[in-house]
Amino acid sequence: MASLARVILDFQSGELSRDEFVAQLDSALSTEQLGPTRLLETLYAAHHQSPLPDDLYLEVRRRIELLRVSNVAAGGEETGIQTTVDLPSLRSSSAGSAGTASSAGSTAHETIKGIGDTLNNRFVLEECLGVGGMGTVYKALDLRKLEASDRKPYLAIKVLNVQFRGNPNSLVALQREARKAQVLAHRNIITVYDFDRDGPIVYLTMEYLSGKPLSQLLRTPGYQGMPVRAALPIVRGMCAALAYAHERGFVHCDFKPANVFLTTNAEVKVIDFGIARVFQRPEEESDATVFDPGSLGALTPAYASPEMIEHREPDPRDDIYALGCITYELLTGHHPFDRLSATQARNADFKPQRPPNLDARQWRALRAALSFDRDTRMPSVVRFIAEFDNEARAEKSGTLAWTGLATLAVVCAVTVGVFAFRSGSSRQQAARSEAAGPLGDQVDRAAAASAVAPATNAAQTAPPSAGANEGSTTTGGAAATATPAPAPKPALTLAAIAPTLAQVPCSALSGAVQDHALTVRGFLSQRYGAARLKETLAALPGVETVSLDVRPLADDKCDFVKTLAPFLVRNWQAGRAASLHMRPPSGLLTENDSLVVDLKAPPFDSFATVDYYQLDGHVVHMVPSRLWPDNQMQANGGPYTIGSTAGDWTVSKPFGSEMVVLVVTPVPLFDKLRPESEARADYLRALETRLKQIGGQYGQDRLLADFAPITTKPAKP
Repeated sequence: MASLARVILDFQSGELSRDEFVAQLDSALSTEQLGPTRLLETLYAAHHQSPLPDDLYLEVRRRIELLRVSNVAAGGEETGIQTTVDLPSLRSSSAGSAGTASSAGSTAHETIKGIGDTLNNRFVLEECLGVGGMGTVYKALDLRKLEASDRKPYLAIKVLNVQFRGNPNSLVALQREARKAQVLAHRNIITVYDFDRDGPIVYLTMEYLSGKPLSQLLRTPGYQGMPVRAALPIVRGMCAALAYAHERGFVHCDFKPANVFLTTNAEVKVIDFGIARVFQRPEEESDATVFDPGSLGALTPAYASPEMIEHREPDPRDDIYALGCITYELLTGHHPFDRLSATQARNADFKPQRPPNLDARQWRALRAALSFDRDTRMPSVVRFIAEFDNEARAEKSGTLAWTGLATLAVVCAVTVGVFAFRSGSSRQQAARSEAAGPLGDQVDRAAAASAVAPATNAAQTAPPSAGANEGSTTTGGAAATATPAPAPKPALTLAAIAPTLAQVPCSALSGAVQDHALTVRGFLSQRYGAARLKETLAALPGVETVSLDVRPLADDKCDFVKTLAPFLVRNWQAGRAASLHMRPPSGLLTENDSLVVDLKAPPFDSFATVDYYQLDGHVVHMVPSRLWPDNQMQANGGPYTIGSTAGDWTVSKPFGSEMVVLVVTPVPLFDKLRPESEARADYLRALETRLKQIGGQYGQDRLLADFAPITTKPAKP
């Protein structure tokens, strides 16, 4: 890993762009073996040799200062954080110019806010969350909410960078951002509350998000992209946010991975509409004649369209170009134009290569989004996601319907052998093509897409034209009253559906909405029945059609389904980030067949627990077990295989239907191996307790589950 001095030198020599410098900076600081004091000395020396831009110098200095916190926690020598940064103009000393030295004095000792400081005697800055083009974002404790015993006393605060704060339009920019945020109230756009100032410090308050920016995922060492199915929830979330903003006349203008946030609740949030410019200006809107945030020059060349670089008027298709770049990078692990600016790539006649995991229609959509010409670029976000989202098309056509389950049972006898828990290299690519998404928590696959849908059936809800009603009479000569247009149906959201799904007994149901259509899949109690569920859902406000893809559950499975349903639903709504697959996929086995199960790991290092729930009320622990205690999985690893065709596990009498269950945790589920077989009730009590402990410590997004129902029949005589 490059040192801080090396990264600075590479930037100064032109080998690193500004974005690449910032991207490598945190890695250099985190791996450098020097303390904060030595790092500052390195910065001063490099800056003296070849001055950095003032804003970059300040940000490097700021980040080094933040390292003092972790040093103190580890018992280091640093005793605090400086909140007054000396910004020396080393250009003057090296050039010997008195005039330059004088100008340096005016920028020296800029007071900035840092961790531990308080704004307006109310907001305590506790943690630096990130640095952007406009400012630094902190996690802050709201003392007023704390005093009122608010359960969520934290928020995020964006403090304007010193160099941005020096811009006379900065306060105007922040005010505009707050106003736009109030207009852009959407589940996939961060909620901004207000803006204020504390002396010279100008700041913006917004909702606190727990998670990480997409840029951090893309910069993960060894990241080589993810399968389409895994990427779709993220793409849908981005599209939902952009389409909503575009419909209201806003272009983001700086859409990039750092401005896409993946929360621990597996939501996709677009942040920092700070330089967004209105492209459809209502007559009463006068902001554009007073202040144009585009004048601040805060755009990112690698994701800016040619038109933005050429300072043309903003257009939604500018965001679509950035969306195409991010989607390509998400799928492949690298930028479509090797991080060249759009104009550089266009002049070099750079043509991106088709990702191998895209079908022809998806590639056409992505290639159109990456066009260097607005006229040939994908015209709208709605059109892009409609053509790119192959799963939504498949679900509409019914091709994802599940096969039915027989009501019989299966018993797998343990033969003398080893539970083979190994990676199949020959099936690696196949596993990647089916692997699920990087979000560990609830992101409904179609819920985001519903926000992208066009305005609802305007022709059906629009009132009759005036001309059609004028002069209309009844047969008696009296004027007829025009039939009023039907009131529009309330918007259908997953949040409105989720409570109803959660109340269905003995079930694990995942919902998806699109316009006024509701699709529900999962497991459902035979006693409750699909007909009753459909009737219940159809009666909910906003629901026009209901489609069910549910598998029946016998009453003997209700106990473990109740315990594991939240983790299974979360996993499915994240696109099956971790999965359990039977061989054959139908799960239909015949007497003496081998039981073979393939596992796919989520996008984080994890531990797999695979249990076999028997008809007799016992649980057999397959992995980890005495015969195979190693159950650790690498991020996005697999397929990992349990059993083999040699007969490590074989099907025998009695026949019927049972369940193999995968539970994924960030740490071993239990400290020691459990008995090879134990009563289900005892195991579920221990399982529930342990999952609560792990979830509280590591977050619920790291707890996932998947079920593999199997059915068997006797061999023919």
